[in-house]
Amino acid sequence: MNNKLTDFELVQGFVAGDNDYIDALIRRHKNRVYTYILLVVKNSQLAEDIFQETFIKVIKSLKRGKYKDKGIFVSWVVRIAHNLIIDYFRKQKNIRTISNEYGNIDLFNSKKFSDINIEDILVKEQIRSDVRTLIDMLPIDQKKVILLRHYEGYSFKRIAKETDVSINTALGRMRYALINLRKLIKRTKLNLTIY
Repeated sequence: MNNKLTDFELVQGFVAGDNDYIDALIRRHKNRVYTYILLVVKNSQLAEDIFQETFIKVIKSLKRGKYKDKGIFVSWVVRIAHNLIIDYFRKQKNIRTISNEYGNIDLFNSKKFSDINIEDILVKEQIRSDVRTLIDMLPIDQKKVILLRHYEGYSFKRIAKETDVSINTALGRMRYALINLRKLIKRTKLNLTIY
């Protein structure tokens, strides 16, 4: 019977108090979510732990009414898993340090000598996405200056010409944009550090 219900109907059944519905959702999407996690972390025990943590978070979010149906329940779950993977790798980077008794420079922990890995790529991708979301929250004139300067590489002279304002106005808009971005980062409590 549960197989005939949509994800949203199962969500509603669970929220109404029937735990069988969440079991059906987990069974329905286990392979896709677990496979995604395993492909990223490449460790079956870690993948299992993150999978469990993902559905604990899903259950808590559903109970608090955080899920709004847009026909993409499994994408929402995968996004939660993705964020938990990033959190895991961030914590690991903070924990993994090797002491260097023989000097001030620690070659073992230097980013310069390390290979690019999936953790760094995922974290950087998340940071870019978070920053872009914050930029979209700025007033249009400040947003435009940020995009032209940092995404298009325009000089302030060219930005002034493009936006039909003086260079001082363009510089002022950039200054206010950065001030507002700092406030938004503080308000949203975003972690924009890689390690």
